[in-house]
Amino acid sequence: MQMTKKGPVYQLTFMPRFFPVNCYVIDEETELTLVDAALGFNAKQILLSIRVMKKPLTQIIITHAHSDHIGALDAIKREWPDAVVSMSSRDARLLAGDTSLLPGEPDSAIKGGVPKNIKTQPDRLLEENDHVGSLKVVNTPGHTPGSISLFNTRNRFLIAGDAFQTRGGIAVSGTFKVLFPFPAFATWDKQTALESARKIRELNPQLLAVGHGQMIDKPMDAIDLAIAESEKNLRQ
Repeated sequence: MQMTKKGPVYQLTFMPRFFPVNCYVIDEETELTLVDAALGFNAKQILLSIRVMKKPLTQIIITHAHSDHIGALDAIKREWPDAVVSMSSRDARLLAGDTSLLPGEPDSAIKGGVPKNIKTQPDRLLEENDHVGSLKVVNTPGHTPGSISLFNTRNRFLIAGDAFQTRGGIAVSGTFKVLFPFPAFATWDKQTALESARKIRELNPQLLAVGHGQMIDKPMDAIDLAIAESEKNLRQ
């Protein structure tokens, strides 16, 4: 595991050379928030990282219900039973095993590793503009129907889940990158993902943190390149 710190954001990266999977610990001064829960076998290292910080884990936020973002959730919840688990109301349906589409959603099959053995259910269902500590919920569907990003309006850092990737080159979810194609394979609807990327751009984040790849300081130029590539691909 690698740990990278940017201000109050700690990025925990597992399998960095092969299939990098990130989760994040946010230092909220007197307590901690965990964003995403990586894979099941990462639980021990996540819990150790939290213990080293010597502050209570009070919040767990899931950006979307894919196995590489929720795998260690049960183990972490057992260690911190009072931590409030939050995720979007839409992706809570995926967590419960319901992969059906809602009326009005694009007619694309939901893809990716939807977990089947997670027992923990969310304590709180999130909607647009809800706050969890310093983090504001931004609905950014596309990778899954209920994907969310988390934006700190004070420090202007944004945790995007898989709305973007930076491994193999920055890309909007659904854009195929030869060096790391897996997020593209797991994306539900590319057009919706592009619209969410544009929404993120309007927030003018000063730090972009993603589920796969390194964090980017001052990411606007990179975001513009990723959006332009996505637009070009969808026109073809």
